[in-house]
Amino acid sequence: MTKNTSTDPVPLLQDLVRCRSVTPDEGGALTLLENLLSTHGFTCHRLIFKAEGTPDVENLFARIGTTGPHLCFAGHTDVVPPGREEDWSHPPFAADIDGDFLYGRGATDMKGSVAAFAAAVIDHLKSTGKPGGSMSFLITGDEEGPAINGTVKVLEWMRANGHMPDHCLVGEPSCVEKLGDTIKIGRRGSLSFVVTAEGRQGHVAYPHKADNPIPKMARLITRISEATLDSGNAHFDPSTLAVTTIDVGNPAGNVIPSRVTAKFNIRFNTEHSHQSLRDWVSSEIEAVKAEQGGIWSVTSHEGADAFLTEPGAFVGLVQDAVARETGILPRLSTSGGTSDARFIKDYCPVLEFGPTNATIHMTDERISVEELRATKAIYGAILEAYFNNQP
Repeated sequence: MTKNTSTDPVPLLQDLVRCRSVTPDEGGALTLLENLLSTHGFTCHRLIFKAEGTPDVENLFARIGTTGPHLCFAGHTDVVPPGREEDWSHPPFAADIDGDFLYGRGATDMKGSVAAFAAAVIDHLKSTGKPGGSMSFLITGDEEGPAINGTVKVLEWMRANGHMPDHCLVGEPSCVEKLGDTIKIGRRGSLSFVVTAEGRQGHVAYPHKADNPIPKMARLITRISEATLDSGNAHFDPSTLAVTTIDVGNPAGNVIPSRVTAKFNIRFNTEHSHQSLRDWVSSEIEAVKAEQGGIWSVTSHEGADAFLTEPGAFVGLVQDAVARETGILPRLSTSGGTSDARFIKDYCPVLEFGPTNATIHMTDERISVEELRATKAIYGAILEAYFNNQP
């Protein structure tokens, strides 16, 4: 089939940015995508999920093709609030173009990737007439929010309805300095702790009659802050621990408090699990308790598992496609916070590639028009390679 006129992602991104889809509001962004993809042969499903105590969330799953190989593009159209709109040089939902830059909330995180991939898919279908397998979009409105009624539940629906992909590409803005410099093949895990030490309240003039819990907590904080959790491994930097607060709730300067609470977070690599880290924290508390006593309690919250998509055919295919389009061989990274890839990794191999992330969540978030079109070209190269040489 003869290739038709190239689809420009710029006007599509402008339309998406003008949708005020601040989490959890859909803002018209999913409707826009649904109409576009339906026009090009996709079967679309609008999926609304609810949970007690959380807002209802609209999501979109769209697929063309019924056979394998099946490549899924995952992303989100919800955005963080813009903050004080008067601080922006261009209105955050106007999608103004100034020079080479398109300004707006979500321009890079991550409506830019959504627009670029959609444009690449449309051109691929114009060129081939069919995907040579299946292509799908998993687009959530809950990535920037609690992440309860979004990707997690869409994946469950996909599995129940026979839509499991062979591979998934998440369009998070992965590049650091220049488009093409980084592919994310994994993410660190996250585990948060709240630890409380209790003693006995008393007058500061008679400290021997009290049992001050603050030195006990200080000892624990010193121990865990100075500990080396690991030395990293081939794909991950060393795990890190950050103390975020120590609180006694004591407004008086002449009273020894009876209780102190500390909070800290561990970002960990594949050398650890949530349970192994809970065990380690417990052992550190027991060591301080043996030294200084006190009544201790601890709770933890699991943020995400550490995971890695091992370098192989799929990673190599994407890496080669990026290198062909940019002249840069992207490094394989596991840095950064969390993304919805942490849910997808339980279903299929997943990696993340998208534009540079210099302005995400910032005032005057923006993307270069040239970079947006180049991102579309990279996604097009990935599609061509995937369906001509399935990994």
